[in-house]
Amino acid sequence: MQTNDIAHPLEAPRLQVPDQALATGLMKIDRAEWAAKHFASLDHAAVMSIATAVAKAAHDNAGYFAEWAVRETGYGVAEHKKLKNELVAYPLLDYYRELDLVNPRVDQARKMVEIPKPAGIVLALTPATNPVSTLYYKVMLAMLSRNAIIISPHPAASECCNEAAQKLNAAALAAGAPDGVIQCIESPSVPLVNTLMASPKVAVVLATGGESMVRAAYSSGNPALGVGPGNAPVFVDSSADMRRAAQMIVSSKSFDNSVLCTNESVLLTLEQDRQRLERELRLAGAHLCNEEEVVRLRAYLFPEDQLNLAAVGKSATWIAREAGLRVQPNSKILVAKINQVGISEPLSKEKLCPVLALYCSDSFEGARRVAQMILRLSGAGHSAAFHGEDAQRALDFAAHLNVYRVVVNAPCSQGAAGFATHLPPTFMIGTGYFGRSSVGENVGPQHLVHWTRLAYNKDATQTFADFRQLRISVTGPKSAQVPAPYRSSAATLGASHALVANPDETLNKELIRQLIAQELRDMKKNFK
Repeated sequence: MQTNDIAHPLEAPRLQVPDQALATGLMKIDRAEWAAKHFASLDHAAVMSIATAVAKAAHDNAGYFAEWAVRETGYGVAEHKKLKNELVAYPLLDYYRELDLVNPRVDQARKMVEIPKPAGIVLALTPATNPVSTLYYKVMLAMLSRNAIIISPHPAASECCNEAAQKLNAAALAAGAPDGVIQCIESPSVPLVNTLMASPKVAVVLATGGESMVRAAYSSGNPALGVGPGNAPVFVDSSADMRRAAQMIVSSKSFDNSVLCTNESVLLTLEQDRQRLERELRLAGAHLCNEEEVVRLRAYLFPEDQLNLAAVGKSATWIAREAGLRVQPNSKILVAKINQVGISEPLSKEKLCPVLALYCSDSFEGARRVAQMILRLSGAGHSAAFHGEDAQRALDFAAHLNVYRVVVNAPCSQGAAGFATHLPPTFMIGTGYFGRSSVGENVGPQHLVHWTRLAYNKDATQTFADFRQLRISVTGPKSAQVPAPYRSSAATLGASHALVANPDETLNKELIRQLIAQELRDMKKNFK
């Protein structure tokens, strides 16, 4: 008689050790759900007071967390990270100060009233390359739009991100925000993040990071705003001020050791302008590699055609030393001349380090076609840059490229992100349809609010009510203090028991009934 190795469901162990990280994560979602309901009931003045307090805390601690981020991740330059942290504090707040996402909008001409509805719970994924600045940015967006936010940091930057989230949360609470409005995952992992992204209580996922992670966000079953990789081509036209253009490009490419996805990746110019541009690049601090150095640099940066992650966020001199190049100690970037672009030339890919490829074309049309080829390789929908005074060429360059932002006569790193141009300040560059993204513009707080429209009959004989003196009666939780069951630690609890952490509190009988019903349904499935 053959032995059946499949155990009957009733013979399985009754006591299961809970996944502590998962239990804690689900508890955070429960706390955020309550906080979001209370936050949505606050008026515009209260919202701006909270956002201002958070911006102050972000600004005051910008340098502290910049140094911590570099120390923990090994990426970038502390001085530059401090500036990035500051740029998404007060400047971001000022940019959106006049954007009212709280009060209804009345359109007398169209006989319509639009009522803002915050998303609810925002799950925000942040990268290791720009950890705290991205966290600051996403928290500010959530505060301006009355949403609760849970940060899921990259594991390589989890310590600085958790401390930064705690600082911002303390400032928000002191200004009147509900408890649980800003939270951070202490021990992030891929399985945990995938589970939280799929939670039916999460309203939207803000995904910044690698392509696989962004795709996972889009596959979670919840709405997601994701961004794709960059690989920005920059064209220097004959009409450009070569010295000014070279200085901007070198400054931009060396900024924070080029970890921003908006930095210039491949420099394009006409062959007739090559010597002038190369001379100005040298004067600006670039090291122009000879043919042998290009071979060594390519081999170091792209062993087996894959980017060497050890070079990400490192300085030009550090990379030169590792690749076996001799450069001046004050070299800011490495420029490698290439003769083709595409799969066979890895230097035409995104590099995330201060290495800039240089390609010379015989004509403007040829340079424009090469720029489009670069974007087909990587970075479609993202960014490009143009230096020159020929407006027609600038227009033609932008019109023929599959990107949604072209920075003109400004550093691309800061320009595409809205810090050297009038584009919205952002750390989420929407790549739109070209980059397989759901949004093509710089993401802002308006993307975390949808509007209910009260639309009257457009027949002229049907009158439109006077809404000018009316106010919405919003009923939220009576206190900004989260109920005790949600405050209790979930570290030793199973996910299904998180709501009864404190037996002395009055239990929500309906919630308990639903939990029991779910467990019975699960048990029934096991018998099938």
